Amino acid sequence: MKQYKIIPLLVFTIVFIFGCETKTKQITNASDYDQYINVKGNKSLDFANEEIIFWQTKYDMAPNQSSYLGIIASKYATLFEYTGNIDYLYKTEELLTQSNEENNYSKVATLCSLGRNFIAQHRFKEALILANKALVIGEGKNETQKLLFDVEMELGDFSAAEKNLKALKDMKDYDYLIRLAKWNDHIGDLETAIGFMEKARDIAEKEDNKVLKIWSYSNLGDFYGHAGRVQDSYDNYLKTLKLDPNYSYALKGIAWIVFSYERNTKEAKRIVEAIEVTHNTPDFFLLKSQIAQFEGNDKEAAKNEKAYFLMLKENNYGAMYNKYNTLIYADEKENAAKALEIAKIEVDHRPTPDSYDLLAWSYLNVGQHKKALEIAKAHVIGKSFEPKVQYHLAMIYKANNEMEKVEPIKKELLSSIYELGPNFEKKVNQL
Repeated sequence: MKQYKIIPLLVFTIVFIFGCETKTKQITNASDYDQYINVKGNKSLDFANEEIIFWQTKYDMAPNQSSYLGIIASKYATLFEYTGNIDYLYKTEELLTQSNEENNYSKVATLCSLGRNFIAQHRFKEALILANKALVIGEGKNETQKLLFDVEMELGDFSAAEKNLKALKDMKDYDYLIRLAKWNDHIGDLETAIGFMEKARDIAEKEDNKVLKIWSYSNLGDFYGHAGRVQDSYDNYLKTLKLDPNYSYALKGIAWIVFSYERNTKEAKRIVEAIEVTHNTPDFFLLKSQIAQFEGNDKEAAKNEKAYFLMLKENNYGAMYNKYNTLIYADEKENAAKALEIAKIEVDHRPTPDSYDLLAWSYLNVGQHKKALEIAKAHVIGKSFEPKVQYHLAMIYKANNEMEKVEPIKKELLSSIYELGPNFEKKVNQL
């Protein structure tokens, strides 16, 4: 789940046009979302740019006013959110670092803002240091504990995260409810997670808070999709776009429905290519590669994968795409050793069950199936409920001849093909 008050990342997740009939019903209708494709202009971007000029001018005239730097930083964060341009994320960091230095790292709000920027960059350990500094200062303890929960979840320190969540308990507080939803999703109780997210949405609607409504609807779009409630997912993405026609995350969610549920690759590509014009990030090349792979167009799939790596090479994304890189390399025999190297780094940066899954999967793909099972037993089994993680576990069990454990996972995975993507259907059936 994306985190509230954190620049949304790319957090990242039909009529089959090649003559195969599907049993799924048509959910999407191009007339519902065509108005959000190729939207002319972006009022939020224009306003952010105007604000940057205004506050930068004020700061230049009064350079002792470090609070202006935080305002300018928040506007660059908006630019990053809408464009995906990594330079804006680093500009945000630069301004927040300058502000913290001028205040001798004594202001909780500025420390927390920089901490959230580090989370967006996947620099979780550095974010934790800042959160702990803020906690020592003492003021605004609630905000600090929210940040601590977010960081601890990313670092896999779930007992500490739960402790901070309990300290925040307030069933009327939006921020608490969305974190409670995230916690329940983490422990595998999706139904309860959805319930709390809906309560948060109700608060956003009652307060008529546009920002919170957008965030609620888009996240419910994700949650409903995970639960197989594709119609509800689609409806919430449309509600998001109605409030903010430039919110490409929701449009990408619709593209996934068109591709994975309806299996209309032509229309899915049309949506993705429209988003790329204004929000250009590497993950779109991976989505186009998946689509091409499903079409049986291996040349186009390879071309998009190459474009993905070229974009990573041309821009400094740090550790933000380590997970994707590991999964890509692990599937290619000649690069499996490279996947293992990255997975080890990821476990060091972010020792979560999902990171250990990448490590186990990488060991399996370099031929060390016993080592893979050892890691999975120690760090993954019963600790992550993501379908892709479950698929990896099934493959690890299979490699270790523990076939009795594969079948129940296979049954679960067959009901998760929408979330996994249509390319997994054949893989799951072959388990």
